[in-house]
Amino acid sequence: MTLTTTPTVEGRTVTAYHGIVFGEVIAGVNMFRDIAAGFRNLVGGRSGSYEIELMNAREEALKELSERAEELGANAVVGIDVDYETLGSDNGMLMVTASGTAVTIS
Repeated sequence: MTLTTTPTVEGRTVTAYHGIVFGEVIAGVNMFRDIAAGFRNLVGGRSGSYEIELMNAREEALKELSERAEELGANAVVGIDVDYETLGSDNGMLMVTASGTAVTIS
């Protein structure tokens, strides 16, 4: 499966459009990561635990997007856009959505 943010795949021709596909992931961030991130805010630096959670959520959203495209008979998804949001009363949930157009390329 080819995944790209561009509207086409260089050197390949889109032969069929199958529609828009989405992948959505909502991940909770646990108390221990919050504590570690709070400590990082005090002393500076990057929050590795949040970065790992973000990376995992993004990969899962793209995997789901790819699976949904395959179910439609596509072998590529073009024009992919990935968005991030926080949810919940204390912003304790991370939502990652990926969308694109499922296509067949030759």
